[in-house]
Amino acid sequence: MFDDLRPHLVELRKRLGLSVLSIFIAFIIAFTFHTSILEWITAPLNEALEQVAHLSKKAADGMVTTHQVGGAFFVALKVSFFAGLLGALPFILYQIWLFIAPGLYNEEKKMVIPFVVGGSLMFFIGVLFAYYVVTPFGFQFLITFGSFLYTPLINIEDYVGFFTKIMMGFGISFELPVFAYFLALLGLVTDKTLKDFFKYAVLLIFVLAALLTPPDVLTQLLMAAPLILLYGLSILIVKAVNPHIEDEDEDDSK
Repeated sequence: MFDDLRPHLVELRKRLGLSVLSIFIAFIIAFTFHTSILEWITAPLNEALEQVAHLSKKAADGMVTTHQVGGAFFVALKVSFFAGLLGALPFILYQIWLFIAPGLYNEEKKMVIPFVVGGSLMFFIGVLFAYYVVTPFGFQFLITFGSFLYTPLINIEDYVGFFTKIMMGFGISFELPVFAYFLALLGLVTDKTLKDFFKYAVLLIFVLAALLTPPDVLTQLLMAAPLILLYGLSILIVKAVNPHIEDEDEDDSK
């Protein structure tokens, strides 16, 4: 049995190695631009602090701080890794496709470009949606709340970790239509499968939104609402690719 798995394990190790190498190369490139990347990442936070400054004189002293001796260096590493992961994403998806391609039919193997392009595009759309829609509302609410009593001193290490968590969460979540399309293409799901699972999907979506967003209702809804819409879009996509066909037994039972 192990002999049968050995070729697959060797292939998996090869694809993982190439993926890690691509992330490392992208990380090195991103590190040379870490200052610009960090400015982009902290822009929503700085805007929120400026908004608070207009509302409270005490909040005007709000600032971004670091609590570690090498805090600035470690933050540069974190943002560079995040940017490197995004930059290497198309290549990583291509490696995933090369790993699963031997088990596909010739017609299915031709879907490599839609898989790589579609997967990368939806991930970036999720990141941009989180950046331009979710974080401005979430950060302004959280920082503004209680700003008349307390001076906001934001730890940059905590902020970067929190920011990347939200971005990755939205990016992965927006892959739902892509995964649904290829699962339907492989005949693993039908539109009926997704429809029957809808009520459980809504529950899972709200749990995911509660885990990946700040603890306020607004930002949780900003994540849950598009995910529910994407689930509905996935149903339409799967219906076009692999629609449910009722069996004669089902017709007779009706």
